[in-house]
Amino acid sequence: MDPYTFDKTAAWMERAAKVIPGGIYGHFGPAPYVPVSAYPFFSDRAEGAYFWDVDGNRFIDYMCAYGPMIQGYRNPVVDAAYRAQMEKCDANSVCAPVMVELAEYLTDLIPAADWAFFAKNGADVTNLAVMTARAATGRKKIVAVKGGYHGTSPWMQGSGHHGVIEEDTANIIRIPWNDVEALERVVADNLGQVAGFISSPCHHPIFTDNELPAPHYWERVEALLRANGIVFIIDDVRAGFRLHMGGSCEHYGFRPDLICFCKAIGNGYPISALVGGDALRGDVSKVFHTGSYWYGAGPMAAALANLQELRRINGPRLLRETGELLAAGMVDAARSNGFDLRISGEPSMLYARITDDPTLEMQQRWCGECARRGVFLTSHHNWFVSTAHTRKDIEDTVAVCDEAFKAVRAFYGSGV
Repeated sequence: MDPYTFDKTAAWMERAAKVIPGGIYGHFGPAPYVPVSAYPFFSDRAEGAYFWDVDGNRFIDYMCAYGPMIQGYRNPVVDAAYRAQMEKCDANSVCAPVMVELAEYLTDLIPAADWAFFAKNGADVTNLAVMTARAATGRKKIVAVKGGYHGTSPWMQGSGHHGVIEEDTANIIRIPWNDVEALERVVADNLGQVAGFISSPCHHPIFTDNELPAPHYWERVEALLRANGIVFIIDDVRAGFRLHMGGSCEHYGFRPDLICFCKAIGNGYPISALVGGDALRGDVSKVFHTGSYWYGAGPMAAALANLQELRRINGPRLLRETGELLAAGMVDAARSNGFDLRISGEPSMLYARITDDPTLEMQQRWCGECARRGVFLTSHHNWFVSTAHTRKDIEDTVAVCDEAFKAVRAFYGSGV
């Protein structure tokens, strides 16, 4: 197929740069997309597993809005629930009953949950989780994993980031992933000072292979934290409901004190949740944490319908099967063109990397060639599949991957 062109995207970017800092800020901005000329930056519409950019190009989307889309854009079940609630009320001066219904559903769905608290972004609930850990223990220090991402609040970033000062991260201790001994040393060196440990259930950093927990890793971590009165926080913002409807902890077999959800919980509608056990109910209720739109009823109705539908169709199983099919097809396409493609992480949110490319230059070019042919993915971040992706979508994607590998080989010639 002929590669796409992005004339209207360029025109919109020029307009945006005049009135918006950076044109597009944050993780949707152009900085991580190399080469920039291979990607669209403005969409016109979306449906199912696809979006169309302002130039009319259609893309099979494997970023899924960076995770919020899990059942397809404009999902009829989720959208109908949202519209029905919006006919009654959304943001209001008092709460809508659907907030209670959603909390009841989550506490029934998730074994670790006896209560639920709602907000808008993942960082809202990771912040609340850390505040709750400190309130419950009277301690300051938080242990996190190097390369882990928990939002953009100053404590979550680190020294060297613009606007972050040394005091913001003075009580944050970073340790390597899958290293129980490092956690043991930190706990021993800071005896009685660690309030909480926060981590994603599996390790999904950017620009590198994703990693699953080692055998017995979570079992050992949980025992160590329990023995030392440290609050156990799982950031399930990215993986939540993709691995198990009861939370990713059920998939891996452990029980945290607090779980942070966002992204897939509302299939694109703005809502996040912190859930936890009875032991922390009193502590979390004393922490003041709120927002102007956190009680919006429309997204709560959408989340309830989304979770009910995911449970009905066994969404995590479908996502795993689709991810496995995609991974196998891409690996075969790579091999047939003389490349070795390494797949890491969970199949429903996999990361792919050309192994003989330490600079990522070849990886970036391959992902860009895929984007120019209608398969939207990135070279720096894990991808996502949704329940809307069909077998035909996977077949079409693999065909595009094959063309993209051929284009990369032609660019590099015998140097590949």
